[in-house]
Amino acid sequence: MTTVLRPGNSNCGGCGMSSALQLFGRAVEARPVQLVIPACCGAVMAGSFPFAALGVPTLLSTFASAAAVATGLSRVARMNGEATRVVCWAGDGGTYDIGMATLSAAAERNEDVLYVCYDNEVYGNTGGQRSSATPAGASTTSTPGGKREEKKDILGILAAHRIPYAASISLAHADDGLRKMRRALDLGGFRFLHLLCPCPTGWKSEPALGIELVRLAVRSGLFPVLEIEEGRRLRVSVEPDFSMEALELYLSLQRRFQRSGLSAADLRPSIDRHWRELRARSGRIVPAERAR
Repeated sequence: MTTVLRPGNSNCGGCGMSSALQLFGRAVEARPVQLVIPACCGAVMAGSFPFAALGVPTLLSTFASAAAVATGLSRVARMNGEATRVVCWAGDGGTYDIGMATLSAAAERNEDVLYVCYDNEVYGNTGGQRSSATPAGASTTSTPGGKREEKKDILGILAAHRIPYAASISLAHADDGLRKMRRALDLGGFRFLHLLCPCPTGWKSEPALGIELVRLAVRSGLFPVLEIEEGRRLRVSVEPDFSMEALELYLSLQRRFQRSGLSAADLRPSIDRHWRELRARSGRIVPAERAR
């Protein structure tokens, strides 16, 4: 197994990105990989030169240019006949917001790049400001009373580019995550993986509860775990039970929702609406009790 993230990194205790990188290292195995990391927590975790906590060749890019830089590396590797997989490893700020232009352009051209978004739903490296990945009701340093807008549907946006493969991954369902990572590594063209990665600092949660929070998000339907081929064929990988108890517990374990007073009942309509849309896209009929 390739050691993508070594001991001695500067990530916070309970960092979801650390768990994601460990899982990714298991998926990489002996495959040759190059990482491109824009400005984010991932760019500073490796430590100061000449030491590095990353075990694969890594290039740090500006906030907005990760997908463009990865495109250049991928094309050079192909010209040289190399089997290197070029992987963008970016946070939600560099994916949903600042990096969206180059991300969309690379996806539209179907560049041979695997783009991984570790989504901690906040600008964690610059003070905890809101991003368009921040969910409604969550307090940040720039939305102290709670964000009013809903979270952007990044997987739907990338699927609309009709790329070969897009998938969401739950850190609480490691076998499914490994399968998707390995598949994405072995496919050609533009591939996109979306991982929900708890940030104890930004989420104001206990470090030991990260994986359980992801499990609750999946179980309640808040974080759909999907895979989409060519932008058309959608499959649900992990079926939620839409538990209100799980949703209430998810909210109560994070102090970021306290100021807005957001409740599970407030979230339920938007979750149900999103799942009706997903079921329609996957060709499945929504049971009547879910449609109300």
